[in-house]
Amino acid sequence: MDIFDFLSRVNNLSGISGYEKNVSDVVADIFKEYCDEVTVDSFYNVTGKKSMGGGRNPRVMLAAHMDEVGMLVTGIDDKGFLSFEGIGLDQRILPGQEVRVHGRKELLGLIGAKPPHLQKPGEANKAVDIKDLAIDLAMDCDDVKKFVRVGDTITFKSPVIHMNGNRITGKSLDDRAGVAVMVQAMKELDHLNYGAEVRFVATTQEELGSRGAQISTYDNLPDVGIAIDVTHGDTPDAPKEQTCILGKGPAVGMGPNMHPKLTHRMMDMAKEYGIAYQPEVIPGHSGTDAWVMQVTRSGVPTVLVSVPLRYMHTTVETMDLNDIKNAGRLIALFISSLKEADECFNY
Repeated sequence: MDIFDFLSRVNNLSGISGYEKNVSDVVADIFKEYCDEVTVDSFYNVTGKKSMGGGRNPRVMLAAHMDEVGMLVTGIDDKGFLSFEGIGLDQRILPGQEVRVHGRKELLGLIGAKPPHLQKPGEANKAVDIKDLAIDLAMDCDDVKKFVRVGDTITFKSPVIHMNGNRITGKSLDDRAGVAVMVQAMKELDHLNYGAEVRFVATTQEELGSRGAQISTYDNLPDVGIAIDVTHGDTPDAPKEQTCILGKGPAVGMGPNMHPKLTHRMMDMAKEYGIAYQPEVIPGHSGTDAWVMQVTRSGVPTVLVSVPLRYMHTTVETMDLNDIKNAGRLIALFISSLKEADECFNY
């Protein structure tokens, strides 16, 4: 299974934060192809264990989240229109979007808004508030209520598609692309000698505060943590110092959330093997699973590898397949370089 095939398989699945079981089931099946043992906990975090066996080896935990932004149904009016609330999404993108309502039956819906011709003075100059939007299922109220209940989940209808060259676009690449990085690292490790015991964890509820990563790190108690996420890709309207360039390799985070010695080890491996990478300065909260991994239990030395992505939390998240591939290769080489007696463990 290549990277695009993996993303095509998991992208269309519904898995907003707190409702990841569908994605968890599929990811667990895929992990079983590459790992020695796969488990799923009560929060739907998927852990794949992989090692070459023998001796007391450093335990390395990788974490990439598989939840996505989305919505929940909050009401059904007498004409069958749905009101809703968002989980982690950018409400500026909502008008005109196609969505899938996951009720007793999956239904296609459209998010409608008042036409510009009917707007009051000044309304056209600001984003439409989510409370003023509704989902149209093209069904009357009685039919809607047969299939939809308050609390049902809603996701965007936006499959992953190829653009030009190695570029792809779609929903939920934040951060199922990070899970793809882990699968790539699994495949790379099959061709390397390594001493570490590796735990690959597809985490849940990252968009609500990295809850799955906190639980998984506490459970796995790693010697080294590697968080994998996306970071802001370059666009004309974004500050250059806060973005990374698509196609120029994964970003390696630098800052207080990341361990400096292990971070430099990661960058040294990239230089040694000719893998393009981009240093990313993050002076505060990284906004990733690294934030909780670092301070779980007695603390875990953590590094952060991110894949540049444009238009985060939208239906057209865009990235370069080579960045995903190179991130997986870099992480596998980093893991193969770790030995129990290595000086990098003399923190």
